[in-house]
Amino acid sequence: MIDYRVDRGSGVPAYVQIVEQTERALRMGTLQVGDKLPTAREVVAATAINPNTVLRAYRDMEQAGLVELRRGLGTFVTRSLARPGAEDDSPLRRDATDLVARARAAGLERADVLALVTAVLDAYDNEHEHEHESRTPGDRGRKTKEDV
Repeated sequence: MIDYRVDRGSGVPAYVQIVEQTERALRMGTLQVGDKLPTAREVVAATAINPNTVLRAYRDMEQAGLVELRRGLGTFVTRSLARPGAEDDSPLRRDATDLVARARAAGLERADVLALVTAVLDAYDNEHEHEHESRTPGDRGRKTKEDV
């Protein structure tokens, strides 16, 4: 089960935060095909957001083919986004953990670490643009040549 957290000060709409947290859990293998998402009522109780906001996030994920809403039963994961290397015991995960530990030890806050990783990833993608032409769910912010 996933526990959603909404950061009201982030400037990111709550429904987008729910979608992004779900996508992240799907990528990391925390959520797997067949898993049930919390009910809208449970998410509202945990986050104090409007039920319609939760339902919008769930509808967006259903339209993206990530979940299926089954009337009277709940919302279930229908597709994984996990890729090799993201598992808890993978060398890449250990490297990322080490990077975060070093960044935190250097005094960087969460937003600083995210900005650092995003800047490096953006620079890498720009240098290797022709190698990464396909877009996957969750890469909403990434532009391809067709977008420009």
